[in-house]
Amino acid sequence: MTASIGNRHFVLRRLHSLLGLLPVGAFLIFHLWENSQSRFGAEHYNREVVEALQGLNYLVPIELLVIALPLLLHAVIGLAITREMRAEPIRYRYARNWAYWLQRLSGVVILLFLLLHVGMTRIQGLWTPAIRDDLYGHMQTLLSNPGFFVLYLVGLLASVFHLANGLSTMAIVWGLTTSAAAQRRFAWACAGFGVLLAALGVHGMLGFLS
Repeated sequence: MTASIGNRHFVLRRLHSLLGLLPVGAFLIFHLWENSQSRFGAEHYNREVVEALQGLNYLVPIELLVIALPLLLHAVIGLAITREMRAEPIRYRYARNWAYWLQRLSGVVILLFLLLHVGMTRIQGLWTPAIRDDLYGHMQTLLSNPGFFVLYLVGLLASVFHLANGLSTMAIVWGLTTSAAAQRRFAWACAGFGVLLAALGVHGMLGFLS
C-alpha cells in the first residue's frame, strides 16, 4: 500500500476518479435536474433557476473553484490517461475493453462539447445581457436548430455514459466490488442509473422546445 501511494500514477488515477464523482459528477446531476425545470416554461426557468443561481453569494469563486478547476483537472488527467490508452476494441472484443475505449472517447467528446456549451451560454452571457435575462429563450433558439439539437444530444449522452461507466469502474478500482458477480450487478445498476439520467436530460432539452 505504501509503495502504491508513493506511485504518482496510482495517486493521479485515484484523484481522477474522485474528481469525476465529486464534484464533477454531482454537478452534472444537479445541472440536468435544474434544466429539467424548463418544462415549467420560460418565466419559471428564468426566475427560479437562472436568477436564483445568479443571486448566490460568491457565485464566481464557486464556479471557478468548485466546478471549473476540478473539471479542468479531471480533463487534463483524463487526456494523459488517453494518451497511454492500450485498449484495442476490434482485436479484443470484450465488453470491459469496449467500455474502457468508449470511456476515453466520450471524455474527449465531452471536453469539446463543454467548450461549445459554456462558450455559447456562460461566456457569451457575460457581455450579452439578453442571454442572462432570458436564458430559456436563448436555449430554445439554439435547440430549435436541428444541428445544435443533435450536438447537445450527443454531448448529453456522452456525459451520462461517462459518469455511469465511471461509477462502475470506480467501484472496481477502489475495491468495492471484488467478485465478478458483484461487478456485473453493480454495472447493471449503473446502466439503469445512466438511463434515468439520460431521460432526465432529454426531458429537459425537450422542455425548451415546448
